[in-house]
Amino acid sequence: MIPEKRRRLRQLFERFVPDARFDRWAQQQPWLEDFALFSALKDVHSGSSWTSWAPSLAAHEPAALATFAKAHARELAQVRFEQYVFFRQFQTLKQKCVESGIKLMGDVPIYIAHDSADVWSSRELFQLTEDGSLIVQAGVPPDYFSETGQLWGNPIYKWDKLREQGYRWWINRMRAALAMFDIVRLDHFRGFEAYWEVPGDATTAMNGRWAPGPGAALFTAMTAALGPLPIVAENLGLITPEVEALREQLGYPGMSILQFAFGGAEGEVNEFKPHRYLRESVVYTGTHDNDTTVGWWNSEPGGDSTRTAAEIEKEHAYARRYLNTDGREMNWTLIRAALASVADTVLIPMQDILGLGSASRMNLPGRQAGNWQFRFDWSQLTPDLTKRLRELNTLFDR
Repeated sequence: MIPEKRRRLRQLFERFVPDARFDRWAQQQPWLEDFALFSALKDVHSGSSWTSWAPSLAAHEPAALATFAKAHARELAQVRFEQYVFFRQFQTLKQKCVESGIKLMGDVPIYIAHDSADVWSSRELFQLTEDGSLIVQAGVPPDYFSETGQLWGNPIYKWDKLREQGYRWWINRMRAALAMFDIVRLDHFRGFEAYWEVPGDATTAMNGRWAPGPGAALFTAMTAALGPLPIVAENLGLITPEVEALREQLGYPGMSILQFAFGGAEGEVNEFKPHRYLRESVVYTGTHDNDTTVGWWNSEPGGDSTRTAAEIEKEHAYARRYLNTDGREMNWTLIRAALASVADTVLIPMQDILGLGSASRMNLPGRQAGNWQFRFDWSQLTPDLTKRLRELNTLFDR
């Protein structure tokens, strides 16, 4: 699909004549030139990482980049055009949403890819060696998803350097996100209080350490520059009282995941149970990182799950009692429980509305390929399903 899309974009570019609207848009995108250079350089180097380029290009030296830009002016112009097409179409979509009373919620991950225009053009803000490789990398220790932890391979910020610059890089990043979205889900919020740091050459995330994040100072700077931030904090994982204190201090709603509500020790306090929800929260049946609800309910030991057969049976037994269900149509049982809760906002993955299994899972945390491939057809969203969803929303004043 991507080669075909690029072929058609090249055809459009051949007929494109920059006008005043394009010029105004390009002048308002401070990231555009570095992104165009990075994209063209990637093509010239057959997609290889920037760390393998000639040292002057990898180091983002102005003279080397000027020479390259002169030799590849047409390729740079095409990248600018492609970005213009995307953002023009996205703003059309956003305007239609505004007219229909629909809010768009976007995602801002705490970390960015090592092989990206952002890291290449601002390498002084990341913990990298002289040749650009990772000194340390991001991840999380062993958890529900993995016995060896999640090794993400993302570079970690030099938070002291960012603080010296008044967190300008993060302010620009959040400004760009808010130009596209009405609400931002801030991924891995706990990392802003303390993050798991793993050696750059590690093969698992087991042997790392907790290092202090920027805390409230980052958000104070962003709020001063941008105004009140419409953020939902992804407060999942190994959450400490300090993380929750930071979230509450900032006034950001957190997330509750129904699939996490029924495991754990008997009598253990579990904030994911609906009767413990706060009104200022966002509840999901499952997120993009979870299995689908049908897949979760039918899962067996092994694979990506750390649960034993006995733990799964215990979880199922408790869920059946708590939800007063025989376990059939578990996706709709969780949808109903979420909509019936006091949580201000409920988000339901399309896979759960359609009742799809693990083959339609969106993402497997820690797996660096084979994700984000789910697609659906509008014919799957039948009148019976839309009627059922509408009736539940009406019943619970949604």
